[in-house]
Amino acid sequence: MPKAPAGTLYRGREGMWSWVAHRVTGIGIFFFLFAHILDTALVRVSPEAYNEVIATYKNPVVGLLEVGLVAAVIFHGFNGLRIVLVDFWSKGPRYQKHLFVGVIALWVLLMVPFTIRHLSHVFGG
Repeated sequence: MPKAPAGTLYRGREGMWSWVAHRVTGIGIFFFLFAHILDTALVRVSPEAYNEVIATYKNPVVGLLEVGLVAAVIFHGFNGLRIVLVDFWSKGPRYQKHLFVGVIALWVLLMVPFTIRHLSHVFGG
């Protein structure tokens, strides 16, 4: 397979994988927001039903899903800034790999302490 010319966008390397991850995290965040709006709307219909739904969220599986949600939001936000730089900065395509590494580094830097703290509350009390 021939190597893509330097400075091109989205040719199966970092740009393509970050594009895929950006779409996947965006769809996941969309569905979370949809479910969140629906369960919050229950307050107007029946406060008791709302309390029952919220009570079902207090389990370890949802705690793990919350880690996934925060991971998606943080990645999506930082990657969105990377996309803006690639699209609107004249040197953006040239530094795409470095920008992607920066996104991953910031993501890990924020996710590791959050995950440790959050899961200690979920499983430790």
